[in-house]
This record gives sequence, C-alpha cells and structure tokens, in this order.
Amino acid sequence: MTGIVYKSTGSWYTVKTDFGATYQCRIKGKFRIQGIKSTNPIAVGDRVDFDLDTTNNEETVGIVTHIHDRKNYIVRKSVNLSKQTHIIASNIDQVFLLITIDNPPTFTSFIDRFLVTAEAYSIKTILLFNKIDTYQEETLNEVRYLAHIYRQIGYECIGISAATGKNIDKVKALMQDKVSMFAGHSGVGKSTLINTIEPELDLKTKAISNQHMQGQHTTTFAEMFDLSFGAKIIDTPGIKGFGVVDMDKAEVGDYFPEFFKLKQECKFHNCIHVDEPKCAVKEALDKDEIAYSRYRSYIQILEGEDEHYRTDSWDKE
Repeated sequence: MTGIVYKSTGSWYTVKTDFGATYQCRIKGKFRIQGIKSTNPIAVGDRVDFDLDTTNNEETVGIVTHIHDRKNYIVRKSVNLSKQTHIIASNIDQVFLLITIDNPPTFTSFIDRFLVTAEAYSIKTILLFNKIDTYQEETLNEVRYLAHIYRQIGYECIGISAATGKNIDKVKALMQDKVSMFAGHSGVGKSTLINTIEPELDLKTKAISNQHMQGQHTTTFAEMFDLSFGAKIIDTPGIKGFGVVDMDKAEVGDYFPEFFKLKQECKFHNCIHVDEPKCAVKEALDKDEIAYSRYRSYIQILEGEDEHYRTDSWDKE
C-alpha cells in the first residue's frame, strides 16, 4: 500500500492512502542505519509504501518498507546531536513563515537562515507579519521597513491578523490546491491562524509567557491537515533556533537572491564577498542597496555561527 505521512511522533507515523484510509505505521529498524543522518528518517509529507501487519490478532498496523524520493524538504541542524539533521517536512509547495516584531520577537538572523534553506531546495516562501492589529505606529513602521527589505529581494510579504481575520482571504487564495507549511517561533500565532483559516480544526492555542515573552508549545509534532477548500497544510512545532545544514561557503551567497544577481559583476568568479577586491556585493552594501542585516546574516552563516538555541520540542526527539 502507498500513502502520505500526515503525522510523525518520532516512533509512530499516521499514513493516509490515496483512497482516504488512515493507518498507524512503524518503520523497520534498517531505516535508521541506512546512512540517513537525520533524527527522523521519515517526515510529514513523505510518500511511503507500507505492508499491513495483523500478527497476534492485535490492531492492524502498517510497516513502512520504502520512502519515495522527495522533491524537496526543509531541514535544520539537530541541536543535541550536532552532526545530525532534523527534517521538518517534505514535498512542500510553499512555506508561510510567520513573523512577529514583539510578543515574541522574530529576529532577521532567524528569517534569513530559514530563507536560505528554503532557497537551497527551491521552496517558495511567503512572509506573514502577524498580529498587526496589536502594534502601535512605531512598531508598524518596523513591519513596513522589514517588508520593504524582503519585497525588494523578491519575497511576497503580507501583513495579517489571525485574531481579526485581516488579509486571511489573501492567504487562503495562495494556499488553494497546494501543500503549505506554516513555520515560525512558538507564540507567533500559527495555531490561531490555522483556526481562523479552518475553524473546524480547532487547534489548541496558548497565551504568550509574560515572564520570557516567548510562546508556550501547543504543537509538539508536525502534522498535515486536509482543508475544506482544496488545500493541505502542515503545522509545525515552534522553532527557536534554525541551524543551516551542509552548505559550502562558495554556495551560501547563491541562496541570497540579491547577492546572486550581482555575482557576475564581482572581479573574481569565486568571490565569497568578504575580503576580495572589487566585490559587487560589498559595493552594493556600501551604497545601501543591500540591507546590512542580510549581509550580517550571511557572514554569520559563513563563519558557522549558530543562533542561540533554547530547548524546543524537536530537540527532545
């Protein structure tokens, strides 16, 4: 039998067949020793083959025998096992990255690391600036500034309010007939947004922790949902750190679209935009044609600096 993984809990996988039947599946041990340097050899969105096992007259379960080739996936470093990776989701048409200026804050280093990974696998990313109904004018100006930076690069940016429904119709239109992943820090409003888009799902939500101004986990495992208007959505646990995986220094700049456009104008074809003379990227930076925050993120990735990690639900898998 063949189906798509809709939920992963680390040891059990909910698989839905093309005929709409759902089975709880496990994996054979060999998947963990096939050289897959991932804490989760199977991810939500994977297409898999499985056999049904009814031994001992127990409840029928599936045994996954094969993982189909992935067209793409979003991956990050595993925090506790630095040499391994964690595949967040696979076979995605687009990602909606939720951003809040405060309550909790989303920093540009996080945004840029996420975008670089999405670019590496040719996954379209749309930036959703949430909670705009709660912002004073000064904070709204910050939203406008960030949106301007990323729109200039070519990313679609939408100001939304999951609480009031502002611009949710635009989001739904973009989701039509696609598999969309929702991502962001804990507390940015992913579950509230999904409930606004599809109230019947009734996903759990929690208030922001006042003590630390960060979200409390309501989604502990990635899960896919079929929506009433012909869309599929993958809800993911809140990400607090995002480590970029397996990129050579020479290729990192290619995943910054505004750097890549200038690459041919650099004096040296292998310029990495740091110390080389007549570097078009550094010249554009000096002219304020490239945002300093983007260049700073680029240098941090080149130097292998990780964001400051705090334990999140994935780190416990």
